[in-house]
Amino acid sequence: MEKIKRNERMAAMMQILTTSPNRIFTLSHFCEMFDAAKSTVSEDVSLLEKTVERFGLGRLETVTGAAGGVRYRPSGGAGQRDFIEGICRKLSDPERILPGGFLYYSDILSDPELICGMAGLIAGSSYSLLPDFVLTMETKGIPVATMTARALGKPLVIARHAIKVYEGSAVNIPYVSASGGIETMSLPRRAVERGKKALIVDDFMRGGGTVNGMKALMREFEVDVVGVSVVLAVEEVDRRLVENVRPLMLLGLLQDGEPPRVRPADWIR
Repeated sequence: MEKIKRNERMAAMMQILTTSPNRIFTLSHFCEMFDAAKSTVSEDVSLLEKTVERFGLGRLETVTGAAGGVRYRPSGGAGQRDFIEGICRKLSDPERILPGGFLYYSDILSDPELICGMAGLIAGSSYSLLPDFVLTMETKGIPVATMTARALGKPLVIARHAIKVYEGSAVNIPYVSASGGIETMSLPRRAVERGKKALIVDDFMRGGGTVNGMKALMREFEVDVVGVSVVLAVEEVDRRLVENVRPLMLLGLLQDGEPPRVRPADWIR
């Protein structure tokens, strides 16, 4: 086999690690792939770890033990507050206020670069929670939840308003929507295993009715909800149905003639 140069090894290694976030690759795996000694691969990993940290590209972690190795974990990096403040400036444009006092933000939730950045922040704050899957409610929360699940290396589960026939039997519960009406939330019985841990990710929260519904749905499956993250939450509400929610951004009450007031959440560094 032709000898592989260090720069080629490191480029291939980084590509493998970043395309499979949060997955542990043993050093032996790379030793066999590159026909290199473990000490050589260990040096490569050390150099990559320093590079990733220096440029705020996430975290490269060495995991010790019998099943240890190296894994890549996306995160917001050193400029995470600047990133969120940039989105806040976009959302604070007066032109985004729609008739009826709504805020237009669908373009933010359909921009791949912004979605990946926001998902990295959510995942970075959720690794320690050790969720088994990410749960969201259709439809606007799906893009961010999908990329969060990818960053965590976990599956995505989507609750829907109505289950299709081909998905089998389902659990259905009523919940209070943002408008105050009663809607139905459904999830196939085969979608979730009992006793697992869920991270809820959604796009928007006012009073927390949808999030509260997802938590109630998880209780039906005997699943522990270990965390709740949302992209945008209304800052001033009379009554919130859920506590301990981690938003990326906070929205002040929209008032006639005034631009939207959107700011980063306090936990964003």
